[in-house]
Amino acid sequence: QVQLVESGGDLVQPGGSLRLSCAVSGSIFSTYNMGWYRQAPGKQRELVAHITTGGTTNYADSVKGRFTISRDNAKNTVYLQMNSLKPDDTGVYDCRANLPPYGPIYWGQGTQVTVSP
Repeated sequence: QVQLVESGGDLVQPGGSLRLSCAVSGSIFSTYNMGWYRQAPGKQRELVAHITTGGTTNYADSVKGRFTISRDNAKNTVYLQMNSLKPDDTGVYDCRANLPPYGPIYWGQGTQVTVSP
């Protein structure tokens, strides 16, 4: 049973920073591509950042230059460092794991990020 547990969400002022963590258990973490998604109120869930097993990253245009995704295979954890936060970054952030190329997909339970004065 693969489990993903996110943490690090909080209320932060505009311009602030947060680091989200997603700990993965029950799998060989290094074999999974990992992604962070978010869903704002009234909007569809969108991809924020993605990192492959080889460390290749890609980002949504709205977060490029502000967010950084990374992974620590020794700790079975993927991180999302978020800087210069804006109110538009508010939402529930979900961690996703998928086994390439067509393997199963797993989701965490989500962590709330609120950016507000």
